[in-house]
Amino acid sequence: MRISERAVITGGQGTLAQAVAGCLNAEGLEVFAPGRNELDVRCSDSVSAYFGELENLDLLICNAGITDDELLLKMTEENWDSVMGTILKGAFLCARAAAKKMIKQKRGHIVFISSYSAFHPPVGQASYAASKAALTGLAMSLAQELGSRNIRVNVVIPGFMETKMTENLSEEVHSLAKQKHTLSRFNTPEATGKFLRHLHLEMEHTSGQVFNLDSRVL
Repeated sequence: MRISERAVITGGQGTLAQAVAGCLNAEGLEVFAPGRNELDVRCSDSVSAYFGELENLDLLICNAGITDDELLLKMTEENWDSVMGTILKGAFLCARAAAKKMIKQKRGHIVFISSYSAFHPPVGQASYAASKAALTGLAMSLAQELGSRNIRVNVVIPGFMETKMTENLSEEVHSLAKQKHTLSRFNTPEATGKFLRHLHLEMEHTSGQVFNLDSRVL
């Protein structure tokens, strides 16, 4: 590993981001995990300013995301735009800013954090499912576009986990979710961090792939 390796994890104050940051820090990477007050991924000026201050960047993990679930007939444009702006537009803006640096370096790795809902969404999650599904198309296109510049692009689906995003869900929802797992247990943020560390540091020939980390069958 290069001693000077640097990583940025968007949505940095979340449970998953903090676990991933810990795993990468343990390997000697310099990790930045900005929250929205530092990096508003929805705003091109905020993204340009944040990435413009970085001298180099080896790994970008696009993790920022929100949910605003609603049935289609009750969903407003504001609901839709809020989710799409954070997850999909945010990933686009950050990937574009990161790619500019990585092309100059002739190396880099971009990871989009997707969701099982991109493939098997529940009722009422159209905006979230659509935005997460779109990340796969974005990743596949960028993997081909940037591969000749020695830049990898992958998608990771951590799965259902005990995080800030799920802590307010009922016990019934948790139980029903667990029943869909062939191993009858959830993935953890720590295990996801270990996988991302391995993907970045040990799988240098891997790009354009989608990795599902829990035991639900895609």
